[in-house]
Amino acid sequence: METKGLSSHRERRSLAWTDQIRKNLPAGALALVCLLQPAPAAAEEALIAVASNFNAAARELQTRFEQSGEHTVLITPGSTGRLYAQILHGAPFDVLLSADQETVHRLEAQGRTVDGTQFTYAIGRIALWSANGSADVGPVEDRLRQGRYRSIAIANPRLAPYGAAAREALQALELWPSVEARLVTGESIAAVQAMLITGNADLGFVPVSQFAGTDISRDTNYWAIPQHLYTPIRQDAVLTVHGQNNAAARAWLDFLASPAAREIICAHGYGVDE
Repeated sequence: METKGLSSHRERRSLAWTDQIRKNLPAGALALVCLLQPAPAAAEEALIAVASNFNAAARELQTRFEQSGEHTVLITPGSTGRLYAQILHGAPFDVLLSADQETVHRLEAQGRTVDGTQFTYAIGRIALWSANGSADVGPVEDRLRQGRYRSIAIANPRLAPYGAAAREALQALELWPSVEARLVTGESIAAVQAMLITGNADLGFVPVSQFAGTDISRDTNYWAIPQHLYTPIRQDAVLTVHGQNNAAARAWLDFLASPAAREIICAHGYGVDE
């Protein structure tokens, strides 16, 4: 084991050698050496477009990501359909966390994404919920099947994959024709939740993830829709062309696929690929 004095002597000798090299190098060569030295990686910031249903999970992921790394991200939530349109019109998003796969495929076909970066980050599920129901009006499943409601809310099926899943489930239950006349639609899941909370809709289809961390399974105002009634909601992430040279965007996608991130995603009520 080296003594402290010997270690200090070696440090002084190393510094002396460095000084000697500097003195003997021509000025131009010294400048070249400085230029060739690897520069420390600069922290960057990425703009992340996030499907509304995943906003709460994305915020927690953002906190963990920024605690463990040097980069930062900005989260912009919205309906997948609207985020898609914004990307087509030049919005500077570096990453898209879609609420489906199809939107990412469409962007890929239009040359707006980076090949090989698409993957499923979460698998969503839907539930029927009433914010203002009570035991005396019966379970929401019975109210739906028996038509005992004034209005029912879903996200716009043309813009929001969770709305498309709700429509698919209602069609599988052979209830779609009777529902259409009393249907109210919101641009996103957030809009549906607002309609339910304010009483502008009696029943509504929302993500199961909305109730993560609660014990709602026995609540008569809640019914987790059987998954065989609709196509699994595979939510895909992708790097956009705008973000292809953004180190923060790539680091975010790497983090999203990590065990730590998957644990957070599952805690918010989503499934993940095994």
